[in-house]
Parts: sequence; structure tokens; C-alpha cells
Amino acid sequence: MNIGIVCYPTFGGSGVVATELGKALAQRGHRVHFITYSQPVRLDFFNENLFYHEVYVPAYPLFQFPPYELALTSKMVDIVQNEKLDVLHVHYAIPHASAAYMAKQILRSRGIQIPVVTTLHGTDITLVGKDASFEPVVTFSINQSDGVTSVSADLRRETYEYFAIEKDIMVIPNFIDLHRFKKQEKSHFRAAIAPEGEKLLIHTSNFRTVKRVEDVLRIFVGVREKIPAKLLLVGDGPDRNRMEKLARDLDVHRDLRFLGKLEAVEEVLSVGDLFLMPSENESFGLAALEAMACEVPVVSTNAGGIPELNVHGVTGMISDIGDVADMVKNALYVLDDENLPRFKAAARARAEEFAVENIVPLYEECYRNAIEAVSVTA
Repeated sequence: MNIGIVCYPTFGGSGVVATELGKALAQRGHRVHFITYSQPVRLDFFNENLFYHEVYVPAYPLFQFPPYELALTSKMVDIVQNEKLDVLHVHYAIPHASAAYMAKQILRSRGIQIPVVTTLHGTDITLVGKDASFEPVVTFSINQSDGVTSVSADLRRETYEYFAIEKDIMVIPNFIDLHRFKKQEKSHFRAAIAPEGEKLLIHTSNFRTVKRVEDVLRIFVGVREKIPAKLLLVGDGPDRNRMEKLARDLDVHRDLRFLGKLEAVEEVLSVGDLFLMPSENESFGLAALEAMACEVPVVSTNAGGIPELNVHGVTGMISDIGDVADMVKNALYVLDDENLPRFKAAARARAEEFAVENIVPLYEECYRNAIEAVSVTA
């Protein structure tokens, strides 16, 4: 197939999943065209089946805000028409699904039928989409898609609950490249971070309020009161400065490190003993899956789709949102030397269920169904 993928090119979950999906499809022999405003950060290797098309947004004094959706629409039309695409796969409802609808109408006026598959990732539904100013567009765009997927059953439920969706939504969970995300020999790195054999806790996120990074620090304080421990914080975002100050106020700043954004996050995960995800909302929990693939069990909240991934008492432990005391208790239980090996092995085994080769065929099936549906109505 000749597939167009439209996504955000950043470190966020939707962009990562879209890019990794495109790379996997290319390796399976499909021709994949990325359409976005800059090269995706995970598009980091050459393959003869991978193509990148930059969306150029002109800046005119007339426009207070650059008209990205219009520029994206025009680029979609151009690529579909000239690269003879079979299907457009848009990740994130706003503005990609609405732009795809416009592109589809323009192409139809030129005698070209193009099926559109929309994948819902989370905040496009749970946060942005609920805004009254966007809801009509989100609802319409989803209903006009030829195929709709969500990354968890919980996100599908929430989509039906808050929007008048008439389409069947297919749950296709996020996936992991087990060749990249696996425990690596990094004993020298671990020795540098935890020279006295301290337990290593890890958190990765974009440091937004919804990630509850303050809870990460308070969990760490509770754990550190009972056992020697260190904390690694990977990522960056609006709450970072506040967290640095809080770490000093809590007098734990000497036992933690802010590592910023990292490309090779698997190298850090490889030295970890426990991954903390106290989020207020997660549509799936891709960062937790990456940790589990590196044999790191997870202490998380029961938010969104996380319980569909993290199995309580098996791959880690689950607590209510904001219940720091319970998460401290759970963390200490997992970190106990008698329990930790069992949790580590179970985390890896669970991650293997989400191997890329198990999930990508579900997208291929979705594409075929969308193409067939359009050909029938043409």
C-alpha cells in the first residue's frame, strides 16, 4: 500500500506512535509518506520506503495566526494526487481529521477517492475536544472518517460518552519495538548514579500538570525515608522549574537528576528498578510500556487506559489518583528484593504482548477495510 501519515512531529505520544507505525509499515514493504510541519523526531533512519513532506505555512501580516490547517489541507491534496496514495492515516483529531475531510472533498471534485483513517490518542478527545469551541468539528470529522481507531478501550468509551459518534471505533493499542526497548548492559551508568546500590526510580513525561510530577517527588520522598533510593526525571515542560524548586524544598535535590529530553530513553530505563506514573489522565501509557519492555515494573494510577496495560500485582501496582501514601506503600512492596525479580520478569512478558509485529497487522486490516468501504460507495 501507499500510505500517507499525518501527525505531530514532536516527542508527544501521538507523534511517537505515528512515526514508529510508519517505520514498521515501511519495513513491511509499504510506501509511507509523512506529512507534517517538521521532520518527526523518531524518524531517525533511512529506508527506501519512507518519505517526508514538509508542510510550509506562509506568514502574511493579514493573519494573526498562521493558517496551518489550510496549508496542511493543500499539502494533503498535493501528496495524495501526485504520489497516488491509497489511504490517509491522520493521528489526533484536531486539526488533522478536519483537514483530511477538506482534502477529501477537494480530491473528490477532481475525481479522486481517498479513504481517511483517524486515530484518537487521548487529549484530542479528553481535553481539547471537550472544549465547546472544538466539539462540533471533532464530532463531524470523526463521523466523516472511513475508519476510526483509539489506543485504548477507555478512550473509546469516553469518546462515545462525550461525542455523538456514529462510527464503530476499533481499539488498536499502542505498541513497542522490542528490539530497541530491552534491558541493556549499563552497569557503569548505574554505578555513577547509584554508587551505593540504591534503588533507582524513574519518571518520564512532558512535565505538564496532568502528569502530576509533584506526586512523583512526594512518592520518592516516602520511599527514600524507608530505603536508599535515587530518582531520574526524563523530559521537560512547563512544570519543570516548579519541580526543581520543590525538590530543593523537600531536601531531595541531591538524590535526583533532571535529565531533560532524551532520544535514547531506553538506556536510562535499562538501569531502573521502578517506573512512576501518577498521572491524572493517560489514554494508554506509552511511557509505561517502554519501561516494562526494559524490565522495569510500574507503580501507576488507575487513570484512563493505564489499567489495560499495567496489571495490578503482576507487572506493578495501581493506586487511586492522588493517593501518594498508597503509591509509596506499593513502591516499597515492588522494590522489596524478594518481589522485584518477579515484577521485572512479568513487566517484560506483558510488554511482549504489545510487540510491533502483533499490532501493525491490525492497522493494515483497518486500512484495507477503509479502502474497501470507499470503493463500494464510489
